[in-house]
Amino acid sequence: MTNKRNIAILGSTGSIGTQTLEVIGGNDDLFSVFLLTANSNADLLIAQALQFNPVYAIICDSTKYQYVKDSLTNTDVKVLAGINAIIETVTHPEIDIVLTAMVGFAGLEPTIAAIKAGKDIALANKETLVVAGELVTGLAKKHGVKILPVDSEHSAIFQCLAGEGGNEVEKIILTASGGPFRGKSVDFLNNVTREDALKHPNWVMGAKITIDSASLMNKGLEVIEAKWLFDVDVEQIDVIVHPQSIIHSMVQFRDGSIKAQMGLPDMKLPIQYALTYPSRIKNNFKRFDFINYPQLTFEKADLKTFRNLALAFDALKKGGNMPCIINAANEVAVAGFLNKEVGFLGMSEVIEQCMQHIAFTERPVLEDYLNTDKETRIFAQNLIQKMPLKALLF
Repeated sequence: MTNKRNIAILGSTGSIGTQTLEVIGGNDDLFSVFLLTANSNADLLIAQALQFNPVYAIICDSTKYQYVKDSLTNTDVKVLAGINAIIETVTHPEIDIVLTAMVGFAGLEPTIAAIKAGKDIALANKETLVVAGELVTGLAKKHGVKILPVDSEHSAIFQCLAGEGGNEVEKIILTASGGPFRGKSVDFLNNVTREDALKHPNWVMGAKITIDSASLMNKGLEVIEAKWLFDVDVEQIDVIVHPQSIIHSMVQFRDGSIKAQMGLPDMKLPIQYALTYPSRIKNNFKRFDFINYPQLTFEKADLKTFRNLALAFDALKKGGNMPCIINAANEVAVAGFLNKEVGFLGMSEVIEQCMQHIAFTERPVLEDYLNTDKETRIFAQNLIQKMPLKALLF
């Protein structure tokens, strides 16, 4: 790689966004930052803009626009506000690759806009494919765009498939750490707190994805994402609990051979691979040493205790707008849990109720996804407000 690539980072102040800037900062001969966006963290966006001098900085929260603009007055950075500004700016002809790390459903429309503009996507916003996988992958093929996975599990599968050409995949095996409540009973989960759930044993992530990991919904969303990224059927996707988080995922081919991608839990590696693909560049990341991990263990995922994973498989089998329904319901449920409005197990109840009551659409278009998301969020929020006291235990 010789020419600098202009990078747009959607969600630059989150966990993935900040680590992406670390990768870029260590390789400023290869990359330049063209666009930074943040939801509401104005102070960090300002600091990033001052350090990396992007062409654009966009704050979604329009109430903070003037503060960001005033803070960057003495720079050349153009400051904008709102989701529509992101959707428009992400199509700029000078952008080479768009890293989408916005949290949740909000990342869908900017990603679609970037794809239609012919931009390669480094995808960290799994909800984009969960909600509208068929639409998004179809657009990527139409516009000749590469979707490069940033999630550690999907990056692992992507790396395992490199060089395999047309060799038939028999099974994709996603690994899960099991989160902080691995092996715990339903009775235990009924009383866990927000603080308990935010203590992930292996990864440092944002609050939403950390809660998803604790409930195994994160793995459920990854199952749906894998179906679209790698064009496999639901029966070809398996989940196995691997507490050490060293094997990030595996691919089994039709001859029975299994390839695994391994390494220490560090999101900077899949981020770097997505930005430099198909090249691998040198870095100073900490290296894995087998001697420090004399045992790698594996367990069957507990779908009865952690119902969210089972619900995600059900949604994928049903298809249509059902994955969109569980994604919207889960986002509301997680926000409710973080705000101490619903208990840990109550999140699964909210999701299941939404799956049963929101209208099913077999072949949705973008407008259907937008309407489904809105309808589900309203229904889920009303459910939380009406839930009995036993679902609010902390």
